[in-house]
Amino acid sequence: MATLSITYREALKQGLHEALQNDKRVFLMGEDVGRYGGAFAVSKGLLQEFGEERIMDVPLLETGFVGAGIGAAMAGMKPIIEIMTANFSLLAMDQIVNNAATLQHMSGGQLNVPIIIRMGSGIGRQLGAQHSHSWEPFYAHIPGLIVLSVGTHEDARSILHAALQSPDPVLLFEYTMMLNIEKEIATDLPIASLSKAKVLKEGKDISIITYGTGVYKSLEAAAELATVGIDAEVIDLRVLRPLDEFTFLASIAKTHRVLIVEDAWRSVSISSEVSARIMENGFYYLAAPVQRLCGIDVPIPYPAHLEEAAIPQKNDIINAVKKMIYRN
Repeated sequence: MATLSITYREALKQGLHEALQNDKRVFLMGEDVGRYGGAFAVSKGLLQEFGEERIMDVPLLETGFVGAGIGAAMAGMKPIIEIMTANFSLLAMDQIVNNAATLQHMSGGQLNVPIIIRMGSGIGRQLGAQHSHSWEPFYAHIPGLIVLSVGTHEDARSILHAALQSPDPVLLFEYTMMLNIEKEIATDLPIASLSKAKVLKEGKDISIITYGTGVYKSLEAAAELATVGIDAEVIDLRVLRPLDEFTFLASIAKTHRVLIVEDAWRSVSISSEVSARIMENGFYYLAAPVQRLCGIDVPIPYPAHLEEAAIPQKNDIINAVKKMIYRN
């Protein structure tokens, strides 16, 4: 199988470039996406190639340009809206929650809103409490949205293509901490699924369920655990709404132990929902209680050592798994 080495940033850019190339209805709209090339350089050079009608810089007004994107989607276009960072999406919550998510239902199925909203997410780089957020649980709560977490380079490259096929609004969480990470991926990737979690590493002793920046940390932890004889299975949820119960329940039926890892705050989180579904539908598979390793319930600190301590790290995952396996 042919592969190439690529950064997460470049994988996102290739997916975006392909989307614009393949369908003239697709356009990109957001703050600084054109002349500046995007806050994280994901759209750099696209304005020169595709022009101002398809790469649109907008004023600093999230509720305005997200609303314009919803109108364009209803009129038959395929807008990709970039919200610079996840915290700014709160300024467009009314448009996302009350319009994009509800119009199909409120129109009796007559209207669809095939809009894609991309946002930089995650915790790190000392951005302080206002810019360090994992708002995935917020949006996964809302019926009418498809919520995707882009936790691997493969999904960064291919998931946008799948999202463009959806008649419903799709939220893409992309992780700024991963932009410069380089990985090998296949040159010929299948289209990503909008309904399936992905087993990234098979194992028999414990299931580690995660998403986003937890994916590579969990894979690294699993590799280190293997050196001491613990065979961990790693699952990337990737689709946070609708959740793919089948994949993680099948894994737990095999391993009988589960650790759920996420950067978002522990209270009322994705891990809370996954844990509840395991208890409802997979309780008798379990040989030990479900464990969660999540962000600590505090505004994210600015100092680097406190910021790191506020979210799960590789060694935290390793220690949590060893405690579960050895019961010590």
